[in-house]
Amino acid sequence: MPTPSLTPEHSPSAQTNPPAGPDNTQPLLIRALSGQHAIERPPVWLMRQAGRYMHEYQAVRAKADFMTLCKTPELAVEVSMQPIKAFDMDASIVFSDILPPAEAMGLKLIFNDAGPCFPEPLKPDGLSQLRIPDPKADLGFMLETLKLLRAELPREKALLGFAGAPWTLATYMIEGQTSRHLHQIKSWLYNAPRTLTQLLAMLSETVARYLIAQIEAGAQALQLFDTWAGQLHPETYQQFVLPYQQQVIAAVKAAHPGVPVILYARGSRGLLPLLARSGATVLSLDEHTDLGATHQWLVENQMSHVALQGNLDPVMLWQASAQTVAQAARQIAQTGMALNAGKGYGFNLGHGILPKTPRENVQRVIEAIKSM
Repeated sequence: MPTPSLTPEHSPSAQTNPPAGPDNTQPLLIRALSGQHAIERPPVWLMRQAGRYMHEYQAVRAKADFMTLCKTPELAVEVSMQPIKAFDMDASIVFSDILPPAEAMGLKLIFNDAGPCFPEPLKPDGLSQLRIPDPKADLGFMLETLKLLRAELPREKALLGFAGAPWTLATYMIEGQTSRHLHQIKSWLYNAPRTLTQLLAMLSETVARYLIAQIEAGAQALQLFDTWAGQLHPETYQQFVLPYQQQVIAAVKAAHPGVPVILYARGSRGLLPLLARSGATVLSLDEHTDLGATHQWLVENQMSHVALQGNLDPVMLWQASAQTVAQAARQIAQTGMALNAGKGYGFNLGHGILPKTPRENVQRVIEAIKSM
């Protein structure tokens, strides 16, 4: 995929012209992430909000394995709606996984007790076996889920789509599974960098097409997960991560300029100058990143139009008392709402909800934020 021409309207740092006044017909989350108008309270949704901590989810999983659940739109809609019905969150993120696009490119994907696995990881001489998938033909189950979900969601609830970013997808495809040290993909990086960039370019086109198709199926905002990008030195990130984030985001913005794109990279607090250059509308911060200091850096670098999301520690949500996590959530949200005169902030976690998280803690956090 060629690098997009960064004309002013498509430049990663460009701002969309603000509307004449607040559009209160839009869901609260979409209004918040646009950063154009002060909002009445922070919107709240949580990464991995549909999952194993909910008995409703466990009941569905007892009837279907994970990939069947992802690829059966009616079941995926049921699971996506569970946290909306239980906690009245402000947005639903469609239930799926980041890896089906890699499977659609030509790699066998399975899920076992240890998580996702590519039994035959990609080798440097294996790029010829890959193809750029057609989202409608090869990933149509996700698009159908989005259409059904948008029809079922109340109008005031935002619908989020998502995808894995090129570097993170390449990591899984090359490592074969979750890896602590990323030794296989780093071997490509040091010994076959040209081949790695060819793979990343293919993934950029795949992800951009996929996200654009999600918007056309009903997604009102998108989250791009670059989970493993925080493992890299800034110089390596600048060469092997940032250009491909920029390509994906620029392509999405060119096709649908008004749709917010959220970028999440875990462990990225030392990479803020690079994250801010991605072109993302919103930076989703992990639990180790200071919300106020990040905003101050953006202001000092004339990037205060970039919205922020985050960033309660999911371990606190799991281990602390309901009262403690509610107080911590309110404090984070108060900080977020004080930034940029109450514009451009949404509450979330610093990572996904952990499987054994008490349901009461989730309920108390949502209530604390919604009562502000």
